[in-house]
Amino acid sequence: MNQDTRAKIIRTFVQNKAALAGLVISMVVVLTCAAAPFLPLPDPVDQSLSQRFKAPSATHPLGTDNFGRDVLSRVIWGGRVSMLVGVLSVLLAMTLGTVIGLVTGYKGGVIDNLTMRMVDVLMCFPTLILGILFMAALGSGITSLIIAIGIAIAPRFARLCRGAVLSVRQNDFVEAARSMGMSDMRIMFRHILPNVLGDVIVMGALWVGAIIITEASLSFIGLGVPPPTPSWGRMVREGLDFMGHAYWVSVYSGGAIFITVVGFNLFGDGLRDILDPKLRR
Repeated sequence: MNQDTRAKIIRTFVQNKAALAGLVISMVVVLTCAAAPFLPLPDPVDQSLSQRFKAPSATHPLGTDNFGRDVLSRVIWGGRVSMLVGVLSVLLAMTLGTVIGLVTGYKGGVIDNLTMRMVDVLMCFPTLILGILFMAALGSGITSLIIAIGIAIAPRFARLCRGAVLSVRQNDFVEAARSMGMSDMRIMFRHILPNVLGDVIVMGALWVGAIIITEASLSFIGLGVPPPTPSWGRMVREGLDFMGHAYWVSVYSGGAIFITVVGFNLFGDGLRDILDPKLRR
């Protein structure tokens, strides 16, 4: 990619106000959550029953919950869990799905048919249902949560990558590489993968927001990270019983989910606009 093309891509992204806003929102959320250990925040698991259900104030900007824990601190620390699960789950799914789609799309034949039928079966189930099934098999914990969600959405990346590979492998440069005696491994990862990676990256950016919702849903029903680790989904669930007199416990954690998901979705749309050659033209 030459300098003029790079500059044009950056200019296109900057001119897309929605995508730029999504990038800013995503970066603010990520940096705030990453800086949580260095911010002057109370311990998110420190309980003080004498401070139960304190309304938002200068001492507790977002109030306290039913155990007297600072809601602002728990929202920020809970965001670390959501960001970690969202990003690592998508990276795991992208890796598994890209390798499967690359190999099956290039090889074709029986391997392609059998693998894609398995992918079709897995894609029949909603991501949340698959996540619950894998969590039941792997147990609780953040590592199990990342693996469960990553495996649950990997078939979607495999299907996308395979479709792109089927299109790219018909190009002349692939035939030229074969005629030069290059190995299948080199053709797949050096010549085909760079041409399909843009679609995978765009899908990954869009799926981060969906995974944050999935993680919050699993935590909401008690299958996420175990307490007392803060989680946005569990905070929403804990605050439902007290909405009448302590709305802030659920509203602010739910608002954090909403803002973060919107930010990543807008950013993903912007990436699609600059990485898809047809849209860029």
